[in-house]
Amino acid sequence: MLRAGDMLYLPRGWWHAVAATEGRSLHLTCGLKPTTGADLLSWLSDRLRISDTVRANLPNFAPPDERTAYLEALRKEFIEALHEGVIEEFINARGSGPRPPDAVIAVRGRYPRDESLFPRLTAAGAWYAVDDDGHVVLSAGGQEWTFTAPVLDVIKPLIEGSTASLGEPAAGSGLPVGHVAALVSELGAAGVVAVSRRR
Repeated sequence: MLRAGDMLYLPRGWWHAVAATEGRSLHLTCGLKPTTGADLLSWLSDRLRISDTVRANLPNFAPPDERTAYLEALRKEFIEALHEGVIEEFINARGSGPRPPDAVIAVRGRYPRDESLFPRLTAAGAWYAVDDDGHVVLSAGGQEWTFTAPVLDVIKPLIEGSTASLGEPAAGSGLPVGHVAALVSELGAAGVVAVSRRR
């Protein structure tokens, strides 16, 4: 029985139900969700969608030797993806590491055309792919965008969790800094990117 000012701690995995004995009751529930290996594997699965092997149809009706070859290729993709620094990449990509200092606020939904600003992906489970026409498809925060090929130099560092400034992908892609800032502003307005003045 909880009374005003009481707190109840429920360990991870414990089922529970709350009911008031009489009248109405107001309570605040706070949950802590630790990151698990399942989260890492789910993120890797999304990230590997750019692989032809991962995107290929399962060989349901293929002979056993073709199925074995496919599984071996799939296993190789995952083993290579589970490299030594993958946990740090995962933490950076999902934005669960230390928050960037000196966060920049967008003015009227737009970030300034400043080459020294550093965008960072804040949405978990983001991934990108290049379609048959060379367009870059980005999925993040439950939304999807399609960009022209040069935008790959902007999207790829974001997904990989690197700390490239607005000026770096602009130089690599040939896009003006203003275009890169506009793209980042659109992603920021959708809540999937944050911008800071430091790496």
